[in-house]
Amino acid sequence: MTKLNIKVAEEIELLRLVTVGSVDDGKSTLIGRLLVDTKGAFEDQLLAVRKQKGVEHVASAAEIDLAMLTDGLSAEREQGITIDVAYRYFATPKRKFIMADCPGHEQYTRNMVTGASTANAAIILIDARNGVMQQTRRHTHILGLLGIPHLIVAVNKMDLVDHDRAVFEQIRDEMNDYCARQGVKNLICIPMSALDGDMVAVRGDNMGWYEGQTLLETLEGLSVLDDVDKKPFRLPVQLVNRPQTADLPDYRGFMGTIASGTVKVGDEVVAIPSGNRSTVKEIVTFDGNLNEAFAPQSITLTLNDEIDLSRGDMLVHPGHETADSKELTANVCWIGDEPLSVRKKYLLKHTTNSVRAMVASIDFRRDIHTLNKDEADELAMNEIGQITFKLMKPLHCDSYAENRTTGSFIVIDTFTNNTVGAGMVV
Repeated sequence: MTKLNIKVAEEIELLRLVTVGSVDDGKSTLIGRLLVDTKGAFEDQLLAVRKQKGVEHVASAAEIDLAMLTDGLSAEREQGITIDVAYRYFATPKRKFIMADCPGHEQYTRNMVTGASTANAAIILIDARNGVMQQTRRHTHILGLLGIPHLIVAVNKMDLVDHDRAVFEQIRDEMNDYCARQGVKNLICIPMSALDGDMVAVRGDNMGWYEGQTLLETLEGLSVLDDVDKKPFRLPVQLVNRPQTADLPDYRGFMGTIASGTVKVGDEVVAIPSGNRSTVKEIVTFDGNLNEAFAPQSITLTLNDEIDLSRGDMLVHPGHETADSKELTANVCWIGDEPLSVRKKYLLKHTTNSVRAMVASIDFRRDIHTLNKDEADELAMNEIGQITFKLMKPLHCDSYAENRTTGSFIVIDTFTNNTVGAGMVV
């Protein structure tokens, strides 16, 4: 097997996962349980937690605070909440996992958006005692907007409601209805107790009425194959490589990460926005030259013709050009301290390109409870709405439904240079 094939095989068995939910639903405890049950927690981590609890000689995972394995910040341990996104790694014989533990408090919704943006699957935790809460709906709606392929509802703390089947089914039905109204189809609901371990990595003896798989079995069986390599070819140019050495006096390579599709030596390509055409001469990578490359590989392309191409431009195949417009409509998750309002000016960062923009209109603000479209004069922090921007120059993009990479952007405050919004092109 070649080096390239080995890398592809490794990518296929890797699942990027995110956990979300309201405060105290048990996200950190669940991840701690998964780390312990899959042997993903190092002995020194367990020893440190035992010492903090004054039980350094206790070997049982049930007698330590599982949440302390993941709450790394001192403020998190003091308050008993998750503040920042924490990434954890564990593996089973069938699959490798990267799990982002996202904060549950509404104040840190923007951290959750960051953690979920690259996930293949999401676990939405719900406290069985409290049911579906406002923050649960907010997170679920954002995950739906982000196009996460697999959503898993983990109804946690079933041990505190006597493992009542009716409680689980009521929450399951409410979540199914909410997700169906926003077009989410692939929803899996699992009852569990992260503290006791029931239905996490093992079935346990308390919920024999549930016939589905455990959480770990479900995660191992999810498909992570994406059709991104079957979509139209997109290569946002990140850097033009001009070494200008004695050996390479005229070398010009266009570097970037393939956003979607495949490219082969000899393919005709079009430069956007200039429209100039050429053919691929070489596909250069760190491991050597290739005859074919596909998303999400990082490559350098050399062309057979000298054409006008620089950072922020894009290479595509003829007949598959991106949309070209000086007006852009998108769903926006607002994460700035100052509200978004009409006629305010921002910088939109799209792939490797940036363009100045003005808010032309707030088409509507989404009510996360009813999913209704409400009229609004502004978007406050953590609110979601559809915004129309007027651009200083055309932006070449796809819709988010067609391409998560070329259909997304971030909104930057031109005064503070802070990221204040995440946008998904309609």
